[in-house]
Amino acid sequence: MYGLGILKGLSVTAKRFFDTYWDDISWAFTGRKRYRTEEGIKHRSSKNTKGIFTVQYPEEQLIVPEEFRFVPFLVYEEKDGKKEPRCTACGICAKACPPQCIWIVRSSDPVTGKPVATPAEFYIDMDVCMNCGFCAEYCPFDAIKMDHDIDIASFGRNVYNLEKLLKPVSYYSEIRPLNYNAEEEERKAKEAAKAARATAVATPAA
Repeated sequence: MYGLGILKGLSVTAKRFFDTYWDDISWAFTGRKRYRTEEGIKHRSSKNTKGIFTVQYPEEQLIVPEEFRFVPFLVYEEKDGKKEPRCTACGICAKACPPQCIWIVRSSDPVTGKPVATPAEFYIDMDVCMNCGFCAEYCPFDAIKMDHDIDIASFGRNVYNLEKLLKPVSYYSEIRPLNYNAEEEERKAKEAAKAARATAVATPAA
């Protein structure tokens, strides 16, 4: 009984071993590349793969779905060659953050000293961040989003400042095209409704 069980286990290992080479040869004959290509990684990540299906990280990266979330980043608009963060330093993200890893310092007018709706400093301790996405969910200005970048290992503390957190809208549209398009459609609809209300107020009743 024990000998038969060992043989069955070894047969599974042997099958997986030979299937790896058979799959590699099959791909080679069709002129496709099973390794270090997007098609090959997708195949080895699917249920139809045969043989060894491990991904050779970091040379190869798993293709993550659009809704995959890791660390947060701040979105900025590019206007007249300047970076204009969507963030207004309202502090809602810092209040909603469960591990309290977000610190914000609001800008102030150098003349009047009054607060300005833009961050002077913005820090997120990525070593404390639990990647829950609450900051992005509760942000009323769509200024903070969850990234797909998982390569943040370092020998020191991963405390991201404003410069490191800022990424353009174009980057967000690349990693989350469906969400970006939906948000843009909603934003345009709100702007159209606002313009219609303004026109209705400005136009005197007949």
